[in-house]
Amino acid sequence: MTTYVALLHSIVLGPGKRVVMADLKAMAAALGFGNPRTWVSTGNLVFEGEEAPLADIEGRLEAAFECRFGKHVDIILRTAQGWRQLAARNPFPEGSGDAVGIRVMRQPLGPDTLSMLRSIATPDMRLVLTDGDLWIDFAGEPSEAKLLSHLTTRKLGIGTLRNANTVKALAAMLH
Repeated sequence: MTTYVALLHSIVLGPGKRVVMADLKAMAAALGFGNPRTWVSTGNLVFEGEEAPLADIEGRLEAAFECRFGKHVDIILRTAQGWRQLAARNPFPEGSGDAVGIRVMRQPLGPDTLSMLRSIATPDMRLVLTDGDLWIDFAGEPSEAKLLSHLTTRKLGIGTLRNANTVKALAAMLH
């Protein structure tokens, strides 16, 4: 069995409607995944399953999500080993866990993306690509950063943003 971390791009189903984590766990269990568990109510799922290509499992999860909740949501998957590696490579471990985030990507970002984002970021922000994922030290409140509006699927490809606290918490769930 392999342990996986799944990140949902959004759990908002419409105005005032959100996915309940118990329903997300039930969906994973119905697909045959073992020991599904979540971290807070922001669309983070950890579960066990047979080893398979990540894209295959992402596709199964996305299809089941759309069937169960009536909306397509991109789901990004990592193995436990891949997630621990991602967490260990945080280039800003001294930063505030809320002010440091990572855009976890389905397909790796290239250096040209980093150049484009640096031209938009404020001078005190730090950006680093690690294995194609984008780490950001927002140097303040991320919700106030103009850069956020450029971290979209339309501009960067399929991915989702998590803060360093969530990254650490999910890594801790894998031990």
